[in-house]
Amino acid sequence: MSTTLPGRVAADASPQVSTWSSRYRGATVEDLDPPSALSCNPSDSISYALLTAFERDYTHLTVVSQDTRALLGYLSIPRLRELLAEGKVDETDEVSKAMTKFRRKGRVYKVITMDTSLVELEDFFRGGVDGAGPQDFAVVTDESRRFVLGVATVADLEEFAKRRPA
Repeated sequence: MSTTLPGRVAADASPQVSTWSSRYRGATVEDLDPPSALSCNPSDSISYALLTAFERDYTHLTVVSQDTRALLGYLSIPRLRELLAEGKVDETDEVSKAMTKFRRKGRVYKVITMDTSLVELEDFFRGGVDGAGPQDFAVVTDESRRFVLGVATVADLEEFAKRRPA
């Protein structure tokens, strides 16, 4: 089941705002109480990654270097299931064969921290890092991007908006 962001509506002469934004009322990513990130290594088996994600009901796993713990990319569990069904990967293959790698050269990444406003997070989900496309999730880090603190998804944002009165 795919979660979609609400439509934008014009509010006076101000920029376009989301129909959820009135529910955020200054809230930040920390208010979502995102679960801790669950990481795996590129050399881990796909079956291990699937089991780990299934045990905690996660849709995305971060992939970190075994040596430096540097963030290398992520593993989308729905996409991984598609790759398995199409026979493009096998459960015995390494995570590196199915992961999405972060391209570091020549790209500016949007830093999402616990202090990032939910309006800014929603904008990130809508337009991606540089407006190139929508994103399913955000890796929440500290300001210096040294530590992965959690993962926030569009579904987390939707649940937060549903729990708060308009």
